Amino acid sequence: MKLDGVGRRYGVRGPWVLRDVRLEVPARALVRVEGTNGSGKSTLLRLFAGIDRPSTGRITGRPRAAYVPERFPTALPFTAVGYLTHLGRIHGLRGPEAARRATAWLDRFGAAGHGSTPLVELSKGTSQKVAVAQALLAEPELLVLDEAWTGLDQAAREVLDRAVAERVADGGTVVFVDHDPRRLAGAADARYHVADGRLMPRERGPAEETATGPRVIIEVEGAPGGMPHHGPDPAAPHLPGAPQISAGSDGTSRLTVAAAHSDALLRALLAARPPWHIRSVTTAPSASAPGTPHPAPAPDHGFDETARS
Repeated sequence: MKLDGVGRRYGVRGPWVLRDVRLEVPARALVRVEGTNGSGKSTLLRLFAGIDRPSTGRITGRPRAAYVPERFPTALPFTAVGYLTHLGRIHGLRGPEAARRATAWLDRFGAAGHGSTPLVELSKGTSQKVAVAQALLAEPELLVLDEAWTGLDQAAREVLDRAVAERVADGGTVVFVDHDPRRLAGAADARYHVADGRLMPRERGPAEETATGPRVIIEVEGAPGGMPHHGPDPAAPHLPGAPQISAGSDGTSRLTVAAAHSDALLRALLAARPPWHIRSVTTAPSASAPGTPHPAPAPDHGFDETARS
C-alpha cells in the first residue's frame, strides 16, 4: 500500500490534520504509529483502513482491511455473536463459517459466556473483546488497531499480542497505535511519529530494543551453512517477533523471542522450505534471575512436533 502526498482536513477552511504524508507499507510488516493526543494518529489510521478519504493525495494498493476503532459503538441491535456473525458475512464469509469463527474468537478472548448478550449490556472490557474479534475473524491482509489493547484484561491483551504475531506470520500487515511504549516492543518492523501534521520515521531507543515480559529460546537446526535471518534484506525471510539470533558451536541457531510471538515463529520455521528442525524450546531466564534456560511448559502450538523432519 502506498500513500502519496496524502493530506486531510475537515472542512474547506479547516486546519490541516495531516499533510504531505508519503509512505509505502509492505506486506508482512508490523508498523507502530506514535504521537501525542490530537496529533492526527487516529485520522491516519482511518485513512489506512479506508474508513476516511484524503483531502489531497492518493492511497493506492490497499489490501483487504479490518479496523478496530478507538471507541466501539455498542448501541447496536445485536448480541455479541450475532454482531460478529453479521460482520463476518460483510467480510465475505458464509453464515455458518462466520458464526463458527465468531464463537471461536469469543472463546479465545475468554468471552464465550457472553455470546448471547446484547451489545448494549456488555461491560466495557467485553465490548472491547468483541471490537477486536470483529477485525480478526475474517483474517484481513491489513489489520489496523487504534488503542485496541485499552480496556482488555491482561489475559486478553496477551491473546491480542499473539493474534498480531499470527497475522504478520501469515503474510498480513498490522498498523497499530497504543499508549503503552512497551507494547510489542522490539517487534515492530517500522515506527513512525506524527507531529504538526507530518509523519516522520522514528528510530528505536535503547530501552525499546527488546520486548518486556517472558521470552522464549528456540534452538533450531537447518541446512548446512544455513542461518535464519531477520532484517532489512528483502531477500531474507521475515521471522515473526524480530528474534535475537545467535549461532551455536554445533551448527545450531538460537532464536530468542517474546513469548507472545513464539507460536508464530515456530510455525514460520516449520513452514519454511526446507523446514527448520526444532531442537528445543525453553524459557529464557529473566534479567533479575540469571541462569541457564529451563524447559518451557508444553504449550499447544497448534502443530505436531513430529513434523520436524
